[in-house]
Amino acid sequence: MKSIRRYYRIDRRQIAFLKFILEAYDGIATLSTIDSRRGIVSLDIPPGCEPDVDSVLEDLGRQMMIEAGNLHKR
Repeated sequence: MKSIRRYYRIDRRQIAFLKFILEAYDGIATLSTIDSRRGIVSLDIPPGCEPDVDSVLEDLGRQMMIEAGNLHKR
């Protein structure tokens, strides 16, 4: 099965933190940095893990800026 790729813009100082959190949820998603200056990252999410990723990002969004979208083309 093919993973789902989503793009987000976050505070660039939080990229390592978000990667660490996602790694703690073994297999929930893989974070790749697209543009570190602008805080653009992509998440590759295995099928069926989308609700878990959404929940984690919703919780983290209360503490840090997380903006979803197709931001890599800007």
